[in-house]
Amino acid sequence: MKTSVLLFTLISFTGIFSLQAQESNEAATILEKVDKNLSAQNRIFESSMTIHGRRTSRTITSKSRTRGEKEALTEYLSPASEAGTKMLKLENQLWIYTPSADRTIQISGHMLRQSVMGSDLSYEDMMDDRKLTEVYSAEVIARDTLRGERVVLLQLTARSSDVAYPVQKMWIDAEKFVPLRQEMYARSGQLLKRVDLFDVRRIQNRWFPMRMVYRDMLKTGGGTEFTVTSIAFDTLIPEHIFSKASLR
Repeated sequence: MKTSVLLFTLISFTGIFSLQAQESNEAATILEKVDKNLSAQNRIFESSMTIHGRRTSRTITSKSRTRGEKEALTEYLSPASEAGTKMLKLENQLWIYTPSADRTIQISGHMLRQSVMGSDLSYEDMMDDRKLTEVYSAEVIARDTLRGERVVLLQLTARSSDVAYPVQKMWIDAEKFVPLRQEMYARSGQLLKRVDLFDVRRIQNRWFPMRMVYRDMLKTGGGTEFTVTSIAFDTLIPEHIFSKASLR
């Protein structure tokens, strides 16, 4: 009898470990497919960012160029009060040029957590363009539907300390492998931000969300709507674009 019980226990645990391994492999595969959709060697896009305050809303338009994970230049086009303002990312450093003051300042340390132009995005949000698979390990925690689409719910846990959000939850479209919702958490478990993603389109052999609504859960307001108006992937960008000289 004892031998039978022991054998049953071993078989049960083997089954559990096998299932966990399968789910772990599935989560890693899903995350790789998400990276394949969202990441690119080079990217040029124009966008509008509408910031919904408690009383009024305002829209800012911009053009951005990124190369890999470490270089990016964004130039704001409108309104007139913001036109000509530029943000340059090189490695883990960020500079902002303001034409009205003809001045370039570096944003670093705790300042990276500040809001970008009063929006629900921080400089940290805009800085980190690493692939999810480089930063997080993932596990499948549920299967559900969201806005009529079948989704796989992943929990992401950071493998390093240099991330803004140690834990994330992602509702991934089970067919297109694009996030339809993200929740970002502090190490304590407090929900910090939520992003809902819409208007997923097929662009250059990948699926990409063209509209995102960000909500900083620690502040009031109606959120920030970020809409990509045009985008091109893997386009050649001149070397001089990603230099401090380009800020002026």
